[in-house]
Amino acid sequence: MDIKLADIAYKEIMPGYHGQLIHTENMTWAFWTADKGAEVPEHSHMNEQVMQVIEGSFEFTLNGVTKVYEPGMLVVIPAHAPHSGKALTPCKLLDVFSPAREEYK
Repeated sequence: MDIKLADIAYKEIMPGYHGQLIHTENMTWAFWTADKGAEVPEHSHMNEQVMQVIEGSFEFTLNGVTKVYEPGMLVVIPAHAPHSGKALTPCKLLDVFSPAREEYK
């Protein structure tokens, strides 16, 4: 299957986070555009997650430790680990989840 990212409609999953989502049987890819100041409240889920900052500056807290991530930086989020985030600037982010995020479909 070929996919052109520009053809995928944006979905606002939470305020300020607009995602272009791709789902396979075992994973979800989410290309996010995050508004400056948009926050992801602390949560956890059964999915493993890898987040990459493509553009901007993103404050991310994992297991109570807060760091600022810049373009090219990645963070691996284990299943069930509490985490939260905030876009310090307008951001572009990539999240990969395994297994697929059913609630994002």
